[in-house]
Amino acid sequence: MSETHSAEGGASYAAAGVDIEAGDRAVELMKEWVKKAQRPEVLGGLGGFAGLFDASALKNYERPLLASATDGVGTKVDIARQLGVYDSIGHDLVAMVMDDIVVCGAEPLFMTDYICVGKVHPERVAAIVKGIAEGCVLAGCALVGGETAEHPGLLGEDDFDVAGAGTGVVEADRLLGADRIRTGDAVIAMAASGLHSNGYSLVRHVLLNQAGLALDTHIEELGRTLGEELLEPTKIYSLDCLALMRTTEVHAFSHITGGGLAANLARVIPDGLHAIVDRSTWTPAPIFDLVGRTGSVERLELEKTLNMGVGMIAIVPQESTDVALATLSDRGVDAWVAGEITDRGEHTTGAALIGDYAS
Repeated sequence: MSETHSAEGGASYAAAGVDIEAGDRAVELMKEWVKKAQRPEVLGGLGGFAGLFDASALKNYERPLLASATDGVGTKVDIARQLGVYDSIGHDLVAMVMDDIVVCGAEPLFMTDYICVGKVHPERVAAIVKGIAEGCVLAGCALVGGETAEHPGLLGEDDFDVAGAGTGVVEADRLLGADRIRTGDAVIAMAASGLHSNGYSLVRHVLLNQAGLALDTHIEELGRTLGEELLEPTKIYSLDCLALMRTTEVHAFSHITGGGLAANLARVIPDGLHAIVDRSTWTPAPIFDLVGRTGSVERLELEKTLNMGVGMIAIVPQESTDVALATLSDRGVDAWVAGEITDRGEHTTGAALIGDYAS
């Protein structure tokens, strides 16, 4: 009997390119990692049709609001594929989802993932889930389930993509956002770990396609290979933001993702106010200059596409600045006062970057 046909000689799922046994093997390999990403409210184990989370814990809230988000990591997955490194991409996925959820002040509760592959390589799938589970631990949430889909004929054997969805909870009267922001508030920037997970279509086009750089090329100004730089995991700020809320007053957060610093900060600025951010308060990491210089990319285009070294913004009252910076420093987060909220008439509602970057 041919390995690609059923006992009756007709077509089979395996003949179509789907390997159920490989999928089962992947589940077995990932179990130990999923167990590490748990919370007391999680019921059941891996393998059910749905993940279960005991919502009775929400009875402790006066008026619990559920926050949800979903995201992926974009074309950064192609860098992982080319390098054969699969575990770090999971950190990126958790960061993109859970750092969106914490922006409103919500505590991350649980997450599910979706992994789509051209062919199931059990060890690769398990490595991706390992990274997701480790990311969930860093975000303080549980990984309650997921799905691995094999799409032969649509994806190449080594191609894959990842997506995830998460849920958090916040007390209604602690919901953060534009309505809390006041004139004179301080804009605190938290350093990015690198490019994070946005703008990779531009980065790949400039560095790999136009400049023809190989991922294993050692770049002196980066202090490591290009591939290592491009795969640097996205910083997960969730627990840092929650710690900030516990130690001092916070009015708003802004997760700096696609669209850059100004556009994402503007999303939480109320009508009539303006955020002024001074570029001279920080120096972007060398990777940003490398992309701009190599591709002759104008600064405005860079700032509209990349985070330029800032991954999260906290807006706090001026009197909370010292405590906020001390809290973040104690947690190992590089943070600084980057600007302020103003209602000066010469500015329109939104956010603006002024000055030149520190050198």
